[in-house]
Amino acid sequence: MPELPEVETTLRGIESNLVGRTVSKIDIRQPKLRWPIPDELTSDMVGQEIINLTRRGKYIGVHTAKGTLIIHLGMSGSLYFVPEGTPPLFHDHVDFQFSDNGNWLRYTDPRRFGAILWTTENWTTHDLLSHLGPEPLSDEFDVELLHNKAKGRKVPIKTFIMDSKVVVGVGNIYANEALFKAGIKPNRMAGNISKARLKVLVECIKVVLAAAIEQGGTTLKDFVGGDGKPGYFKQELSVYGRADKPCVSCERPLKEIRLAQRSTVYCSHCQT
Repeated sequence: MPELPEVETTLRGIESNLVGRTVSKIDIRQPKLRWPIPDELTSDMVGQEIINLTRRGKYIGVHTAKGTLIIHLGMSGSLYFVPEGTPPLFHDHVDFQFSDNGNWLRYTDPRRFGAILWTTENWTTHDLLSHLGPEPLSDEFDVELLHNKAKGRKVPIKTFIMDSKVVVGVGNIYANEALFKAGIKPNRMAGNISKARLKVLVECIKVVLAAAIEQGGTTLKDFVGGDGKPGYFKQELSVYGRADKPCVSCERPLKEIRLAQRSTVYCSHCQT
């Protein structure tokens, strides 16, 4: 499933080829995604110039003067450019065509858990986004915020930092990696972790996510960026997907448990 670094990588990959272009046609071949593509998308967006793109959590906002196209990649979705007139494959559900011709923006999603929505209001107030916590790479996400939200919480710290109401975009891969880097055992209760250790965790979350973005995300199965290239952060993974393999620090075998139905790998020696 694309996580924050993969979504940011996708945004950066398509942004320069979208901004300033005018939408001439939207070809919707499969409207039934996680939620139905709204009927007004075509009538409202065609003829609009794309002003800019932004990201909120795992959502991409494509902004025009009339409204915002909201895109979520779900578990297997991707956005990439194809030459004008390229025939679609079975899972290529939507094409965005432009008045200057050139490459089309294509949305593909084998599992159809993604979303393409439209709003004429402030997109951050949309029901899907209004509850979201701060961006992890922003100044708003700091130890004071995390410590205050963790007080009294009897939930594993890994589950806690993956809660989008606490902080957005810390998915399973990067939660595993950040906790390893911070030396914190993933099933420790969030409310029992000292402020000093939470400060280290905040710093590690930022470092891990920034590094993943720099590497273009993590390609495990379906993900490619907006330029069609895979992400290379998989080569940097210390624990995720490495159960029973030697720890990169102490060489003891890594352990795997399940937390909130998610695979969780950690080092019982380096993480306490």
